[in-house]
Amino acid sequence: MAGGRKSKKEGGKKAQKSTSNAFSMFDQNKIQEFKEAFSIMDQNRDGFINKIDLKDTYAALGIRDVSMDKLDAMVLEAPSAINFTVFLNMMADKLHGTDSEDVIVQAFKLLDPEQKGVIHKDYLSQLLMTQVDKLSIYRSSKCSKSHR
Repeated sequence: MAGGRKSKKEGGKKAQKSTSNAFSMFDQNKIQEFKEAFSIMDQNRDGFINKIDLKDTYAALGIRDVSMDKLDAMVLEAPSAINFTVFLNMMADKLHGTDSEDVIVQAFKLLDPEQKGVIHKDYLSQLLMTQVDKLSIYRSSKCSKSHR
């Protein structure tokens, strides 16, 4: 297709069934949040997320220097064309075994005692280097660079 957009049948991939039903893993509110996220990323509104959609989403967030190789790698993480069901299964796979949102929010509140909504990278680096098994400078700097 023109403009680098792939059709939903391109590549001949068949949707792979997940080992668990992602719809049963989340409550309706969380599924609605994922639907909203999906619709934001589906920039061309064709019901699928492709690398051009991702590039446009990054641009909408002010990030314009994402390489096409990185976008290709993101799309290739999916077992097939990324419709909402595939997207939801990917989110379930990524979030499987993680703490609940409430636990994560409470943990960040501990790191933000003034409740400014921001954790300064130097403070976080200091905590990671002194309170946790000593992280290498490389990992600490890599983390802060990817989350600016």
